[in-house]
Amino acid sequence: MSNTRPTTRLVFILFVVLGGCNFRKFESLPKNMLVTAVTSDPKTFNPILANETSSTDVLDPVFAGLTRLNPYTFQVEPELAQSWTISSDKRVITMRLRKDVYFSDGKPFSANDVVFTFQVIYSPEVLSSYRDLFTINGKQIKVEKVDDHTVRFILPVPFYPFLESLSIPVLPEHILQRPLFENLFERTWNIITPPAQIVGLGPYTITSYVPSQYILLKANPFYYGKDDAGAHLPYIRNRAMLIVQNQDAQYVKFISGETDVYNPRPQEIASLESMSKKRHFTVRNIGLDTGIMFVSFNRNPRHYLKNGKVNPKYRWFTNLDFLKAVAHSIDKQAIIDDVYRGYGEPAVSFIPRNVPVYHLTMHDYTYNLTEARALLKDGGFHWKDGKLYDHDNNRVEFDFFTNSGNEQRERIAAILLTDLTALGMKVNYKPLDFNTLVEKLTTNYDWDCVLIALTGGYEPYNGANVLLSSGMLHIWDPAEKTPATKWEAEVDSLMVKGAEEYDIKKRALYYKKMQQILHDELPLIPLVRQEDFVAYTDRLENYRPTVFGNYRPEMMRLKQ
Repeated sequence: MSNTRPTTRLVFILFVVLGGCNFRKFESLPKNMLVTAVTSDPKTFNPILANETSSTDVLDPVFAGLTRLNPYTFQVEPELAQSWTISSDKRVITMRLRKDVYFSDGKPFSANDVVFTFQVIYSPEVLSSYRDLFTINGKQIKVEKVDDHTVRFILPVPFYPFLESLSIPVLPEHILQRPLFENLFERTWNIITPPAQIVGLGPYTITSYVPSQYILLKANPFYYGKDDAGAHLPYIRNRAMLIVQNQDAQYVKFISGETDVYNPRPQEIASLESMSKKRHFTVRNIGLDTGIMFVSFNRNPRHYLKNGKVNPKYRWFTNLDFLKAVAHSIDKQAIIDDVYRGYGEPAVSFIPRNVPVYHLTMHDYTYNLTEARALLKDGGFHWKDGKLYDHDNNRVEFDFFTNSGNEQRERIAAILLTDLTALGMKVNYKPLDFNTLVEKLTTNYDWDCVLIALTGGYEPYNGANVLLSSGMLHIWDPAEKTPATKWEAEVDSLMVKGAEEYDIKKRALYYKKMQQILHDELPLIPLVRQEDFVAYTDRLENYRPTVFGNYRPEMMRLKQ
């Protein structure tokens, strides 16, 4: 239900039983309330700090950017911006801002807010992944106020993804300037902040948040959007997001009419299609998922090198023969058949095939345990009584994490664990709630192996926070001061060259070479891409979901 952002109003009476958050069924729902479900509580209400969908799903309707990407045409369109000009050398973008825009507290939006947003992004005191997106070859973009409604961006080099990147949320200077200057920004707008204090430019505001139960949104009375007839947007004046961590419970809530939209699991598609006409909802296949689900091993020396001693896990997880052996032990077809009921295909490349201009077709690591054992032997490992040891006779044992409550990932984990155990590894399976898992990956780095997914999109450089060695989400070794390996340095170079190149065919060559390096070095071991489905009630109109995002969600209607 989110907008396409790199990666995103009056309240009707809410019928809630506080003990279980049971909304009334379809026939009794308030006529103009959209009810959806999310799997986790938000981790933050600060959009510049949000790195996980549990937060961005909530914040996308509350904030807006200067531009947005049309997921049907892949063209960048104005949002808070009205128009822009680009200099002949493609290094200066002058952007005219809309004059009819106000924050949700009624304060006017101006060029000051745009300049301030970039001050936040570039602040050394703020750990934001957006800094990776707007740092080009180690250099920052200069942002200048020309007048109250004009901003000039001066780029160190031509930067093709820049206009799409400006879909990032714009922050209110009048609210957040003081916390930034007092080094309190990262503690501002956390989940204990009263919702009324969260001020944005998007179509909605947050009115209530009850942990583990629900989040309520109402239409932003100052939102600038209007339809062709001059009616204020959004059409849907009220939204509720139920926090339902169990997927079975989400399914029941949808078919019982308690929610309006649901992303079905593969095993539910046939039954939903058969009951759709009687239950008054639609089931649509919206295409191949653009994100990537993968297994990754922690290569962070800050975690494994302590007191002058090297944890043997660090040597295993940086051993290419070990990584290739794991890749050959993954039965992707079993995952497709058993978990996705055939609605999927093996994931080989970081960029999916439904972005054909940049996608590179490569040979996959085939499921072959014999080949995996040979690679482990080449890598210095050996077996004793069926158990795997390294050359120093350390038993190969590590912790394996994924997010609990996600049935598909738990079933995939079971398949993976079976074959890793067959190779003699001792794998300690430790599912965690999603936000705790994210904290391990991005804050304390206390993990060995993870099964998780990243969202995707059309522009490869939007993955800079993952792919650049300096990236905050460079999961296997975050925020490297200098590239830890030659191949990471080469990926850095290819990413930057691709971003600087405006000739699509030429920039595709850089990104294809980058994909080959990732395939060879295996910092992320791709698993499967599934076909995405969405089910939604027939009372929902102008709902335009795609795998690249939901286009113009403020235009959605509910039948009266």
